Amino acid sequence: MKRKTPLFILLAIVLLNSIGFSIVLPLLPFLVGKYLPQQQVVVGMSTLLSVYAACTFFAAPVLGALSDRFGRKIILIISLLGSAVGFVLFGIGGALWVLFLSRLIDGLTAGNISAIFSYISDMTDAKERTKWFGYVGSVMGIGKIGGPALGGLLGSISVALPFYITAFLIFLSALMVYFLLPESLEAHKRTKRVAFNSFNVFSHFNSIFSLKGVAILLSIGVLFYIGLGIFQFNFTLFLKDVYRWTPAQIGSLLTLVGICDILVRAVLLPRLLERLPRKQISIAGLLLLATGLALILFSVYVHTALLIALAVILIISGEGLFEPTYTGKLSEAVDETQQGKLQGVNQSLQSLTNILVPIGGGAIYYYSAGWLYVAATAVIFLAAFIYIKLIPAVKIRSLLPQQKAFR
Repeated sequence: MKRKTPLFILLAIVLLNSIGFSIVLPLLPFLVGKYLPQQQVVVGMSTLLSVYAACTFFAAPVLGALSDRFGRKIILIISLLGSAVGFVLFGIGGALWVLFLSRLIDGLTAGNISAIFSYISDMTDAKERTKWFGYVGSVMGIGKIGGPALGGLLGSISVALPFYITAFLIFLSALMVYFLLPESLEAHKRTKRVAFNSFNVFSHFNSIFSLKGVAILLSIGVLFYIGLGIFQFNFTLFLKDVYRWTPAQIGSLLTLVGICDILVRAVLLPRLLERLPRKQISIAGLLLLATGLALILFSVYVHTALLIALAVILIISGEGLFEPTYTGKLSEAVDETQQGKLQGVNQSLQSLTNILVPIGGGAIYYYSAGWLYVAATAVIFLAAFIYIKLIPAVKIRSLLPQQKAFR
């Protein structure tokens, strides 16, 4: 890798965004509660999140493909400005439709994740790439630790204030991209034209899934996001209902989540990459995640905080080991001219699980908390089984003949 300075600038941008998004999390129920009766707040929040996820599902592959044509920098700026406008509208509010409009704008410009991962793929070789994907996750973890506490403090002054602060931080990130971040995708490595089909999200799915190796990898990724998504959307509710924990107790555990995430991605993962094949790290991550989910299932019948803490450590460790190695392997499937499209499709699939998991998981949880975590554990074990059995036998073929890292 020739230059690391742009990547460190990119990490600073990711940190600002992570702090900004984390600031508003504690305030969402209160702001939505200004426009809905208390018993409808949960439904309103779920609908808002689903609207955002649905927009991202359609927009991410298109924005990713456009970044292959026009470069990562312009798409990242557009995405950040869209988020800034969305959060300003959320703060202004005044009516429920304004909140939905803000999520609509933010979702339709949600190409930041795919652009960031494509940027890293352009600027690194295969050996370094997974480590930098891990660094991105650890920086997000740093933002998640302090953000909610800061949001609570700002929210005590005004419920809308944290949304304006978040918009400012994201706008500052856009300025940093414009003035400090060089373009990673050289002009001669870009796709040559934008066809009408470039705006058809399903055409991007078709071209990416037409490669057998990529289809299998993305399928494993979907299983991973389903299992992890069950934990993410349900865990605080599980602790409230089953363990009768208070917000303070849950907050302390979420701090442990952030610390563990940082240590695994920034400290443990780079050392493991020097000693073990990436495939072994990926499989170990899935098995740790599955074991942690199984411990939550066990904790339904054996109530102990120690078991919960151990489960969380295993789940976050598994996520921190698998996700960067999975994204790194996925990025090697194509060269720079298709990297944005690939990362956009991956982000789109994550958004799809964000829509479906709360609906399906909520229905199972209503019936039985235990069965929900049986399903989550089974899904991750299935992902591990497919990875073990099929990935070694699959040679990922590039959409184009050659694959070279931008140096």
